[in-house]
Amino acid sequence: MGTTAPVELERPDVHQDVRPDLPWLAIVWNDPVNLMSYVTYVFQTVFGYPKSKAEKLMLDVHHKGRAVVASGTREEMERDVQILHGYGLWATVQQDKA
Repeated sequence: MGTTAPVELERPDVHQDVRPDLPWLAIVWNDPVNLMSYVTYVFQTVFGYPKSKAEKLMLDVHHKGRAVVASGTREEMERDVQILHGYGLWATVQQDKA
């Protein structure tokens, strides 16, 4: 009985994604149309934020040009952005860059 040479097996090319599962962000951008009081109202209505938090986010939009108003799954943020669009705000979805 002879010795059998080992058979070379191809290793499957398995790429594992080791990046952390980063949340998605709903970002509201400054625009020349909506009043600050209206933007505050929208944040309170859509997200249920207290007036102080809604005003802080509105001021970030006004002074910094943008504010992250919510984070979560991609689907949740796409839904929130659609709602914000319905109120006439400029909003986008972006994945967090940890």
